[in-house]
Amino acid sequence: MAYILNIETATKNCSVSIAKNGATLQCIQIAEEGYSHAEKLHVFIEQILKDLQLTFQDLSAIAVSQGPGSYTGLRIGISAAKGLCYALNLPLIAVDTLAILASQAKVENGLIIPMIDARRMEVYSAIFNANLEKIRAVQAEIIDENSFTDITETVYFVGDCTEKCQSILTKSNFVFLENVIYPSAGDMSKFSYEKFKHNDTVDVAYFEPFYLKDFLITVSKK
Repeated sequence: MAYILNIETATKNCSVSIAKNGATLQCIQIAEEGYSHAEKLHVFIEQILKDLQLTFQDLSAIAVSQGPGSYTGLRIGISAAKGLCYALNLPLIAVDTLAILASQAKVENGLIIPMIDARRMEVYSAIFNANLEKIRAVQAEIIDENSFTDITETVYFVGDCTEKCQSILTKSNFVFLENVIYPSAGDMSKFSYEKFKHNDTVDVAYFEPFYLKDFLITVSKK
């Protein structure tokens, strides 16, 4: 029997869940315009353990959403996960943020393109089939009227980019699932449990978030 604590903070949604053998028992989450992850995350973790009458000692592993996503959000979630793993001597599992988001589409055919806002018209995206197999790697790309036009299958878009992309991506085979906005820890359970069963863990000391883009500091020329 494996209890896994899942942590997802890559976007405006701060969420935690606990799963037993890959089935989510409970999820606590809140999505706010101002990132409140630093204040909410540890409160949520303590609350969910209390609600389920579990302790940290009952956990078998801790899983965290690895990115891409918000620099600040990822740092908060991954720092918390690493700290708990150190303190409890537990394995750390990293889960692809875009796969978590794509899994909410729940479609039987076509392709799923999860998108996370990267400001202006840029998004972080990948392409999955209906079985959640990744068929195009994660990219940071600028969306325009030519994006994804080579795809003839039905394409389901999910994520927090609907508002800025729906007026541009207008092909008849494009479908926006507007109710799927943010990745959630509640959808991490199957991913984290599969990795746990196969001992697919990351090094607690050296694991870093998958930012996708480097952060550049511009120095003024004199």
